[in-house]
Amino acid sequence: MDFLLHHTLRTSAERFPQSEALVDGDTRLTFAQLTTRVERLAAGLQQVGVERGERVGVLLEPGVQLAESLYAISAAQAVFVPMHHSLKPEQVAHVINDCGIRLLITAAERTHELIDVPATCPTFEQTVVSAAADAAAEPSPLDYETLIATERIGPPAEVAIGRDLCAILYTSGSTGKPKGVMLSHDNMLAGAGIVSDYLGIHGGDRLLAALPFSFDAGLNQLTTAVQQGAALVFVRFRFARDIVSVLAKERITGLGGVPPLWNLLAQRNSGLAKTDLPHLRYITNTGGAMPQKTLAALRAALPGTDVVLMYGLTEAFRSTYLPPAELDRRPTSMGRAIPNTEILVVNEAGDICQPGEPGELVHHGPTVSLGYWGQPELTQKVLRPHPSPPPGSGDAGPRVCYSGDIVRTDEDGFLYFLGRRDNLIKSSGFRVSPSEVEDALFQTGFVQAAAVVGAADEMLGQKIIAYVVLKEADQATDQTTATGRPTAATANGRPTEADILTATATRLPRHMVPSRLEIRPALPRTSSGKTNYALLREEAGGRCESGASAARPRQTDTQPAEVTP
Repeated sequence: MDFLLHHTLRTSAERFPQSEALVDGDTRLTFAQLTTRVERLAAGLQQVGVERGERVGVLLEPGVQLAESLYAISAAQAVFVPMHHSLKPEQVAHVINDCGIRLLITAAERTHELIDVPATCPTFEQTVVSAAADAAAEPSPLDYETLIATERIGPPAEVAIGRDLCAILYTSGSTGKPKGVMLSHDNMLAGAGIVSDYLGIHGGDRLLAALPFSFDAGLNQLTTAVQQGAALVFVRFRFARDIVSVLAKERITGLGGVPPLWNLLAQRNSGLAKTDLPHLRYITNTGGAMPQKTLAALRAALPGTDVVLMYGLTEAFRSTYLPPAELDRRPTSMGRAIPNTEILVVNEAGDICQPGEPGELVHHGPTVSLGYWGQPELTQKVLRPHPSPPPGSGDAGPRVCYSGDIVRTDEDGFLYFLGRRDNLIKSSGFRVSPSEVEDALFQTGFVQAAAVVGAADEMLGQKIIAYVVLKEADQATDQTTATGRPTAATANGRPTEADILTATATRLPRHMVPSRLEIRPALPRTSSGKTNYALLREEAGGRCESGASAARPRQTDTQPAEVTP
């Protein structure tokens, strides 16, 4: 019986030993080959002291080694902590410190930029790298392939159980640094099985991995493929047509993405409409609402492919999906509950909402996480007793996840997203903490006050808008128009919007850098003296892009695309 994540790999190797498991360019591993490498890497990790329940960081670009590492850490009965490959050293250090990582698996080229991390991370002791690393790296790194050469003597002595911690995924909230969502083996297996159920995934499928494994939906593509014996194909792309080429060449049957990816593929010059893709059985969207124009273009280009719209949250994985048969009648719906899951809409009084009444989405089911690493108070705030516990569940009732998302249902029980209860920004499928972006703005040394808000954007879901006040020495030369609004930044020795954004970009991944930044003489305040975020959000939503300028270029098919979380 499969009760730990790596057991599903072992089972698929027994059922489909010669079937392709992972495809990464010219590298092709069967399930038998992948299982052998994973078991040897697990043995190597245990020989260097990795123990049950220990957190092991993984900082790798999408590829075979990333997939091997996650399953090997599971087989070593430890806990994997995948980090997005775009994270800066300060963010990597936060994750290492937050959950007490001792060992990090990373690429050799990352060791130089991470050279100062050990000094700020007392628990950090060792790196494992994929090739020859910087000789100056401290501590001296271990070699990935050398660990894989380790042969396990006898079967592993497994004492872990399904309720044990399997993974920690770091995700931003509305305030503070990213927090770690704890997922058990039971959570991981339930998520893989549920998605396989409603998407009909089987051993003959070939899934394209266009989402990172630090993102719950991307990680699920890996776990689902391994559980069902399907092939997972990695893709590296600069242009949308690169993805289309791989879809055809590798006979891909399933593709999951976020709205910016679909916006790229919907462009005429992607070649999607002109390419014959008879094997593409379904595509799925998550990480934000797909624009209706994009949805129409994809359906026109892929008339024989099912489009499945999905909604989820890291704390409880997937929550809802819209069956393809309902797409014409309810194109803006989040759908209904995934299998083996109860979705409730609850009002402020804790009562179940009537159809049409706005309320908070509450998730009850086997994918509800264990909570946040090291944050019991926040865990209790989000994971609470069932508002209407079923008979026989005891006094407290089962623990359910309060999402913070405001939704409503129609008369048939289909859900519609209305907004967030907090100030969290969701851009390009990422959850972005406004305070984390504000902190990076302060670190530039140019800014004495900052406010970051989200504004609706068809391409990104939400774009990130920053309003800043310069430090007093720089503020004296600021000029304002007759309306009280600042003019565009000028020289005169003071930093411009572009200067601030350039400095900010050295501290944040690309998806967190504001799309627009405005320098102002002051930020609006509420009657209690706090920054009036509501007013700024209202203003940001009504402003056109021709105002003060800035940051990231709009993604097109003529420039490199970084669209996945």
